[in-house]
Amino acid sequence: MTEKKPASDKNYRGFVAGVASGIAKLTVGHPFDTVKVRLQTSDSTRFSGPLQCLLLTVRNEGFRGLYKGATPPLVGWMFMDSIMLGSLTFYRKVLHRSLFNPHALSASPSSWARRDLPLPDDKLHKLPTLGHAMAGVMAGATVSFIAAPVEHIKARLQIQYSSKKSERLYKGPIDCARKIYRFHGITGIYHGLSATLLFRSFFFFWWGSYDVFTRLLTERTNLSTPAVNFWAGGLSAQVFWMTSYPSDVVKQRIMTDPLAGGLGDGERRFRHWREAAVTVYRENGWRGYWRGFVPCFLRAFPANAMALVAFEGVMRALP
Repeated sequence: MTEKKPASDKNYRGFVAGVASGIAKLTVGHPFDTVKVRLQTSDSTRFSGPLQCLLLTVRNEGFRGLYKGATPPLVGWMFMDSIMLGSLTFYRKVLHRSLFNPHALSASPSSWARRDLPLPDDKLHKLPTLGHAMAGVMAGATVSFIAAPVEHIKARLQIQYSSKKSERLYKGPIDCARKIYRFHGITGIYHGLSATLLFRSFFFFWWGSYDVFTRLLTERTNLSTPAVNFWAGGLSAQVFWMTSYPSDVVKQRIMTDPLAGGLGDGERRFRHWREAAVTVYRENGWRGYWRGFVPCFLRAFPANAMALVAFEGVMRALP
């Protein structure tokens, strides 16, 4: 008689599906991200808008130019997602026990969408929306220590406009990290960490709105669990970018600012976050804080949709 394997033996499926999800998200979303970063870190004399940026990038650098800097996020997301979701769950439980409901464990927003489980009679046993939002901020701060160097290297690779590798300062992500570390040490690798922490504090709105959308869609529609998660995830991502985008613009300016020193990449302009923020306003007014928003907004929904399709498909296909 064959012994049935415990469910824990199949935990590998989540990791493999997560990798597939990251690849799908990168494939769909990275060209949008490249256009966004280039608009955020340039002025109107180089690109008048997202369409011109897209056309000039493809014309001068080929289609592969849209995928510059793709390796760091592809590798980093495998760690970032696991740390993000794991810490988010942990902080939800800690907040629920210590602050919001000391006699019950918290449940994730997705549990509201599970129709195979009965809802408790007392809904106060669920972590409130504020708790989910606070856990989002804490998880965002935690994952920032992985995200900062990944996004830093990605951004520097994305603004290398030459189609010839011989004319670029960095040959690739490893070369970029090695050169920065050589001349600026670990602090150079983590250049822009404070801006990353600020940017990810807006996870308050992402996970708070995700909980709100999940509850509304579950209670007022007949959508299936995957459909609820899909729409809640997509809509909450849009809320996040609408609230956090100006801080992302400043973060990208800081991360693409020349580090100077032995790198020979130019003269450093920004010593503090405030200097970068003031410069953005001085150059383009309040519109400067929203430069590149269109490709970012267009990217959010399809990238998350394809990630979900890939994740669910792999989970069903694996034994």
